[in-house]
Amino acid sequence: MSIQNHIESVVKKAIKEIFKIEISSVEFQATRKEFEGDLTIVVFALLKFVKGNPVQIGTQVGEYLKSNINMVTDFNVVKGFLNISIDASYYVDRFYEIYDDQNYGVITPHQKDKSVMIEYSSPNTNKPLHLGHVRNNLLGFSIAEIIAASGKKVYKTQIINDRGIHICKSMLAWQKFGNGATPENTGLKGDKLVGNYYVAFDKAYKEEINSLMAEGKTEEVAKKEAPILIEAQDMLRKWEAGDHEVVTLWKTMNQWVYDGFAVSYKNLGVTFDQNYYESETYLLGKDCVQNGLDKGVFYKKEDGSVWIDLTDEGLDEKLVLRSDGTSVYITQDLGTAIQRFKEFDIDALTYTVGNEQDYHFKVLFLILKKLGFAWAENMYHLSYGMVDLPTGKMKSREGTVVDADDLMVEMVNTARDISQELGKLEGYSENEKEKLFKMIGMGALKYFILKVDPKKRILFDPKESIDFNGNTGPFIQYTYARIQSILRKANFDYSSKQNIKASDKELSVIKTLQEYRNTVALAAKNHSPAIICNYTYDLVKEYNSFYQSSYILGCEDEALKIFRTQLSSKVADTIKSAFLLLGIEVPERM
Repeated sequence: MSIQNHIESVVKKAIKEIFKIEISSVEFQATRKEFEGDLTIVVFALLKFVKGNPVQIGTQVGEYLKSNINMVTDFNVVKGFLNISIDASYYVDRFYEIYDDQNYGVITPHQKDKSVMIEYSSPNTNKPLHLGHVRNNLLGFSIAEIIAASGKKVYKTQIINDRGIHICKSMLAWQKFGNGATPENTGLKGDKLVGNYYVAFDKAYKEEINSLMAEGKTEEVAKKEAPILIEAQDMLRKWEAGDHEVVTLWKTMNQWVYDGFAVSYKNLGVTFDQNYYESETYLLGKDCVQNGLDKGVFYKKEDGSVWIDLTDEGLDEKLVLRSDGTSVYITQDLGTAIQRFKEFDIDALTYTVGNEQDYHFKVLFLILKKLGFAWAENMYHLSYGMVDLPTGKMKSREGTVVDADDLMVEMVNTARDISQELGKLEGYSENEKEKLFKMIGMGALKYFILKVDPKKRILFDPKESIDFNGNTGPFIQYTYARIQSILRKANFDYSSKQNIKASDKELSVIKTLQEYRNTVALAAKNHSPAIICNYTYDLVKEYNSFYQSSYILGCEDEALKIFRTQLSSKVADTIKSAFLLLGIEVPERM
C-alpha cells in the first residue's frame, strides 16, 4: 500500500471517530515549496462532509495522524491545507516496493473487468490523413493505452467514412482527368492519388461556377447547376442503387486509400482492433427511431419527418429521420452505438472527435439516455482543439492541408539535421542512425501534441518540438539514454536492498516515482495524456537535479552507490512505461 493510500485510510478513520461521519474520499496534493511537509491534505474538500473551521478540523486530523501513524513525524495547518511530514525511512521502504514491482503503475485487466471502446481517426476515403488526423490518432491511441493501464480491457476502433458525395467527387474527377492513373503506375500512395482528384474536382467545379456566373447566373444558382456537381450527385444515386460500374470503381479507389492509410498508421505507430465502415452502418438507427416513436421520445411532423424536442434541456429540436425516410448523421450514430454495445459487450464508449462536434455528441448521448439505454451514462466525447501552423489554417479542397506523411518525414529530417549538428553519433551504423532519427523525430511530434490539454488549440512548430532542452520528447529521451549509459557502466551487483539515509534530492525523486500509479489513474479518469506528459517531465527534472548534485558510480559509499544506481534504474523504467502510454519509443543510447 502506498504512503498516500495508508494515510487516506487513517484520515477516514479519524473523521469517523472524531466527527462521527463517514467520508468517501480524501483529496491530496503535493506540498507547496514554501510550506514544510511532504504531503498535503486539502481540508477544504472535507467541508462537504464535516462542518466547521478548516484550521480546527485540519489540526484535529493532524494530531490523530501523528498519534496513530509512526511514519507521520509532524504536521502544520495553513488555512485549509494540512501539511504532513513523513519519516524519510518510509520513503526508502516505499521505493523498494516500487523497485520490486516489474509492472509498477500498470494494472493488468482481468477477464471480468470493465471494458471500454475508444473510437479515433475516422477518416474520409477521399483524401490522405492530415495534421488534424495526427492529433486525433495520437490522442485516441494514447488514451486507449492509458485506460488499459488503469485496469480496463480496451477495444480500439475507427469508423471509416467511405460513402457520400465527397467520395463521388474524387471518383468522378479520376474518371474525367485520371487517364488510368493508379498507385502502381504513378508511384503515389493511394490516399494521396485519390486526394489529388478531390482537389481536381474542386478546381473544375469553381471554373464551371465562374463560367455560369459570366453567363449572368447568380453564384447561388451557379453552384447548384454546375454540370460536374450534377454528375457527382448522379454518381451517388447510382452507388446507392448498386450500379455495378460505379460500385466497382468505388471499391477500387477505396482500396487504394486503405492501403495508403495502412502505411501512415504504421509510421504513426497506431493500431485498431476493429474497423467500421459507414457504407455498412449508414442504414442503422431506423429501428431505434420507431422504438423512440413508440415510447413517445420522438414525434412525427405532418410531412412524415421524425424529430425530438430537447428544448427543456437547453438544446433545440433535432431531426432524426427525413420525410422521405432517409437517415441523418445522428440516426446513424444512434444505430452504430447500439450495435457496438451489443457486439462487444462493452461498458463505456469514448469518441475522439474535434470540438466542432461538441453539440452533436451532447444530443447523441441525451437521446440514448431518453431511449432507456443505461450505458449512455458511460459515453464520453474526447473533445479536442484544432491544430494550427505558423502559416495558418488548412483547407482540404484547396490542397493546402499539411499531409501527415509529409509531416512525419519532415520531423525525421529535422531530427537528423539537429542530431548531426550536435555530433553525438560516433559508433553508430547508418541503420542505427536512421532508427534513432525516427525515434527522436516521432517522439518530438507525439510529445508536443500530447503535452497540451486536449481541449486547448495547438500552434505546432516542428522545429520547436525537437529541442534537447526543456519540456520536449527528445529531452526526456536523452535522460533515459543517459541512465542506460550509467547502467551499462555499472559493473557490480545492484539488486540487493540497502539500508541508507536518503538525501533530500533522492527523496524528491522517490516521492515523484510513487505518484506514477495515481497519475495513470488520473489521466485515465480525465482522458488526458497531457497528465502523463507533465508527470514524466517532472520526474525527469527531479532526476536531473539529483544527477547533477550526486555521484552515482563514483560514490565511495558502497550502499549509496547501489541505492543510487537502483534509483536511476527505476526512473528509467518509469520513463519507458510512461512513454509507452504515449506511443513513444525511448533509445538505449543517444
